[in-house]
Amino acid sequence: MKKPLVTVSQFTVFKNRKRILGNPLPFHHENFEAHGDTFMVNIGLGNKVVFTRKAETIKYILQKNHKNYHKSSLQTKDLAKYIGNGLLTSNGEFWRVHRRMVQPAFHKKKLEGLLGIMYEAISTELAEVQPNAERDVFPLMGDLAFQVVAKSLFSAGDIRDRMRKLQDITTINQKMLIKEMRQPYLKWWFHLSGDIDRHLAFSKDAQKLLNDIIQERVDSREEKDDLLDMLLKARYEDGAPMSRKQLIDEVLILFTAGHETTANTLSFTLFLLAKHPEIQEELFQETTQVDFEKEDFMSLLKKLQYTKQCIEESMRLYPPVYVIDRVSLASDTIDGHSFKKRTIWLMSMYELHRHAAFWEDPNDFKPERFHPENKKDFSDYYFPFGAGPRMCVGNNFAMYEMIMTVATLVKHFRLTSSLNDVALNPLISLKPSKVPVTFVARK
Repeated sequence: MKKPLVTVSQFTVFKNRKRILGNPLPFHHENFEAHGDTFMVNIGLGNKVVFTRKAETIKYILQKNHKNYHKSSLQTKDLAKYIGNGLLTSNGEFWRVHRRMVQPAFHKKKLEGLLGIMYEAISTELAEVQPNAERDVFPLMGDLAFQVVAKSLFSAGDIRDRMRKLQDITTINQKMLIKEMRQPYLKWWFHLSGDIDRHLAFSKDAQKLLNDIIQERVDSREEKDDLLDMLLKARYEDGAPMSRKQLIDEVLILFTAGHETTANTLSFTLFLLAKHPEIQEELFQETTQVDFEKEDFMSLLKKLQYTKQCIEESMRLYPPVYVIDRVSLASDTIDGHSFKKRTIWLMSMYELHRHAAFWEDPNDFKPERFHPENKKDFSDYYFPFGAGPRMCVGNNFAMYEMIMTVATLVKHFRLTSSLNDVALNPLISLKPSKVPVTFVARK
């Protein structure tokens, strides 16, 4: 019989509340180091959450026994109230039906038709780069990723102002949600003060904004062959289309998840390249062999293998989805421990991706880890896009966008940074606080 898991007391959580609100990752790491790869946290009222970075446990929950583990109310209720009930925030049959409807829009063959739109949006945003002046690249990458999603969804050139408003709303509401999640003992105050109602009103503004854009497309009777067209044409088994509300929810979730995680990864990747000039130079040499203006996009993407490795290694060090939550539908036994029905699990991708048992020099940036001959070694403990049936539906979309962006930047600029180490800002996804980079034009 195994020893019971260590339980971190509610008092310890409360004592560390300010640290946890700002950045919970050091608190997580301290407890993993002190208590092992799996421990429990008492969150009050008899409720406990299980934290794990154990690879076998994570694979079991996300893949082998995934039917017994649904997303918790952190996403299906708390997050859903702001961004709707869609792929990211739903469970069960509802999720399965809509996954089947949305997934064809992200098939590799469909994405080939969007690569030109993606590259045009990337080129337009990168034209704003001022050489020889240090700037924070995180807002730049945020704008770029948002415009790529907007153009790929809507193929429209006159919606920038509305998209910026939507971007502002998603940022504001995310900060509110983080306060709710990390300070559950203040939820009564968030309701009483009207904070939650104010942010729900912002969500309604976002929904109206998207509804207006969708209605404009419907009224125009134009076919753009973009993601919105594919979603408008998607049908349930009985032949019925998605309701307008459901369509808005799916589009809002695509915006929120699609632009944010990509912007984060691009920012971290540019910082890592700026701090490793020898790796940047090898990537540059690869980019001299491609010309996005003249050749087939898909064939060029396949040539940029080292660029892809740099992005994959960046996502190891800074996984955009740094923690994944699940709740058990029935009692279960994992690693010799018994867990009751409705047990909440928080699986740390950040800790798993830096676990010394799996990675040599785990905190070092080494893109060679992801050479095609090595990648098979990591399949049990590398989950940058999640794992199992709920792996991110837009993973290929995101990777194509990131390869294009990184290759285009490094081909034209040499990157440097005055920052020694990037400060983390873990919200719904893992963000950098600030990423100052200087772009030196290549001659």
